[in-house]
Amino acid sequence: MKQFYAALYSLQIDEAMAYLRDYLSTIPNVLNNKEEKHFQTIIYVMFTWLGFYTEVEVNTAVGRTDIVIKNEKNIFVLELKVDGTAEDALAQINSKNYAIPYKYDGREVVKIGVNISRL
Repeated sequence: MKQFYAALYSLQIDEAMAYLRDYLSTIPNVLNNKEEKHFQTIIYVMFTWLGFYTEVEVNTAVGRTDIVIKNEKNIFVLELKVDGTAEDALAQINSKNYAIPYKYDGREVVKIGVNISRL
């Protein structure tokens, strides 16, 4: 968890997502319902436990952002896809302008598309 936090904090997003993937793969199959809300809940718990301000299902003018995570220097806008692609998730962030509400916040906004495979 320490490596995940360090990678995210230093904006090494690919490395952070690899740690997240490895962490999620430790969940026993009998506990994993493999639905988006399940993973959203786990990610919410992880980030709040790490001390990040975390919101889920954040309403915007054109939809709902899956997860918004904030620290003192960054705002992370995450869109989750299950058995989709990270590119599709990122495209949704961009097409629905999920990051616009944070444009003038003063912190760097980082858009992250996340795909979670049910395999």
